[in-house]
Amino acid sequence: MAPRIAGTAAQAVAKIHDSSTIMIGGFGNAGQPMELIDALMDCGAKDLTVINNNAGQANAGLALLIKERRVAKIICSFPRQSDSWHFDAAYRAGEIELELVPQGNLAERIRAAGAGIGGFFTPTGYGTELALGKETRIIDGRGYVLESPIPADFALIKALKADTCGNLVYRKTARNFGPIMAAAAKSAIVQVDGIVEAGSIDPEVVVTPGIYVNTLVALGGKNS
Repeated sequence: MAPRIAGTAAQAVAKIHDSSTIMIGGFGNAGQPMELIDALMDCGAKDLTVINNNAGQANAGLALLIKERRVAKIICSFPRQSDSWHFDAAYRAGEIELELVPQGNLAERIRAAGAGIGGFFTPTGYGTELALGKETRIIDGRGYVLESPIPADFALIKALKADTCGNLVYRKTARNFGPIMAAAAKSAIVQVDGIVEAGSIDPEVVVTPGIYVNTLVALGGKNS
């Protein structure tokens, strides 16, 4: 089935509701779907669980959702940086829950959800507080921790372009978490610079197949 093509960012995120679990692509500013995040802010959904590489930057995007206390929990690998003051304030006030996940584990847990894998053992985090309450094993003399997949209700993703079947092409490293988040979410919402006719994209360069994409919105502009 071809994805729904929304006319605006607001229409694209209109089905996101209170208490949704949302994956947000991007590594810093690279590949961050800022227009979709702004539309999410305007739609009013609250008590959100967000899966992202970090916990927002300065006064834009995810940071504003946290500032407005719309995020109840964040699952990320890099919650603090020089301009993460909104997360810092919310966390110190006890108004946001943090699940800290090493970056490789975060990526693999998301990928596992999309691949239908029930869990995996990793040495990362073994013997630290991150392993508390989790199953551990010694395999070939090395300690491992059992990690569970991370699924989501929605994923907000930025790609360079799509065709009308939903096949996606990204711009260089802006792809980062996009492909695995599209597979792991029940509904992937993707903003692109433009949408072309089916068959216009060389199949050899398609990164995310259209089967994983539910909603497209063309917003133009420079894709970072």
